Amino acid sequence: MVSPSDMLLFVTVVREESFTRAAQRLGITKQTVSERIRNLEEQLGVRLLERTTRRLRVTGAGATYYERCAAIAEQIDAANSEVQQRQVEPTGLLRVSSPVFYGRRYLTSVISTYLTRHPSVRVELVLADRRVDLIEEGLDVAIHIGPLDDSSLVARKLGESAVHYVASPRFLAKHGTPSARELRTARCIGFSAFETWEVEGVKTRVDPVLTVNDLELACEAATSGVGIARVPALLCQDAVRDGRLRILWDSRPAMMRAIHVVYPSRVNLPPKVRHFVDALATLVEPMPPPHRAPRRRRR
Repeated sequence: MVSPSDMLLFVTVVREESFTRAAQRLGITKQTVSERIRNLEEQLGVRLLERTTRRLRVTGAGATYYERCAAIAEQIDAANSEVQQRQVEPTGLLRVSSPVFYGRRYLTSVISTYLTRHPSVRVELVLADRRVDLIEEGLDVAIHIGPLDDSSLVARKLGESAVHYVASPRFLAKHGTPSARELRTARCIGFSAFETWEVEGVKTRVDPVLTVNDLELACEAATSGVGIARVPALLCQDAVRDGRLRILWDSRPAMMRAIHVVYPSRVNLPPKVRHFVDALATLVEPMPPPHRAPRRRRR
């Protein structure tokens, strides 16, 4: 079988009109060029070049073969240029995963700016309140809130978010603020039939009066006076600022949760991923702590 590299070598020899110049261009010896062209002619069973001491002349068969090989060389150059360009300019489909509330509230502006800057990219945003498998699900990048459980992923920290216990003023006026030990019998909004909450160093197993699978719904239920909810500051800060919710137990966070953007590998990282990660780091600023309503003095 004729080697494609020998076909490309033949194109270079014809264009340079010299074994010596072709060898210099390719960084090999003149003898190597001569031997490979001779082997190519033997494999094809036809003479491609007439050699003299002063110059090379392409035979009729060589001219026909050159046209075909030159077209192949151009296609190879075009393919290489296209791939290299993709490593410079972001292009193609970018698949992003994010928790539902975070994606709804904070990624729209990031994605809008990103698409304006990089019009050759299309973005698919997958909102899911679960741990996703980037490789298995064909995702390029994901937002993770909380501890990272896959050490094989590359992670870039975007910031931290506090998680607060909150309740509405109406609920507190009716039921009061329970102590840490009274929490077991308090009306709570949770994400499973039984949860363990920690308040003032005391861990308590609570039995939620309402169980949901969506953080925004939990926040809305708390705002409506259903009970006490444990939600991220990113989600409840507006309601706290407006006085629709209050942070309980001296406004101490229930916990701090790190926010990361993760992706499979930094080796040959596609520009579409690199630029999106940079956009997240630039445009997603750490959220300020929720406004704390002034505590009322007891008379």
